[in-house]
Amino acid sequence: MQKTLAMLGCILLTSGSATTRAAPAGDVEAGKKMAQQICVSCHGPDKTLNNETPILSGQTWRYLYLQMKDYKRGQRTNQYMTPLMKDMSKKDMYNLAAYYSESRYKSKNEQGDPALIDKGRKIADDALCTMCHLGSFKGQNEVPRVASQHYSYVVKQLVAFKNKERTNDAGTMTAYMSDVTREQMEAVAAYVATLQIR
Repeated sequence: MQKTLAMLGCILLTSGSATTRAAPAGDVEAGKKMAQQICVSCHGPDKTLNNETPILSGQTWRYLYLQMKDYKRGQRTNQYMTPLMKDMSKKDMYNLAAYYSESRYKSKNEQGDPALIDKGRKIADDALCTMCHLGSFKGQNEVPRVASQHYSYVVKQLVAFKNKERTNDAGTMTAYMSDVTREQMEAVAAYVATLQIR
């Protein structure tokens, strides 16, 4: 029953929203300049070097904007992002979201344990993850692209949802993760890390 309610919440969350990648009022060039000044040291010019820092390139503008907004409001916390977003204007957030949603990087063929990856695929299929994250885990609206995301970052976020340390998801991920084991999280993370961005 809990899984059914979570799925309904996910469908409601993602229905009726625009799927355009560029922010409606975002200036890509202004966002690029700002990113080069304050973001690249952690997130890199296109792909992060620290595997626990997310790859932002290719996320939807809406997801990026909402995450920055949540950091600003304290609904999501991070030792670096929280203070950085404190004085960030809506316009600046729109510009950054526009830039990163338009930027791309070429995903690499990640290698891993085939048995673990296959297990992760089966878990993801059983959990109907693509109902929210879409096919190939490319993301949509306020649901992130996790295809080709860092394994360590995905595990870290799944654990945070399970432990209710991260709750800015309208309850969908928290509900799903309630009875998921660490081993299952690692399998799913291994699977999505191998998916190519399309």
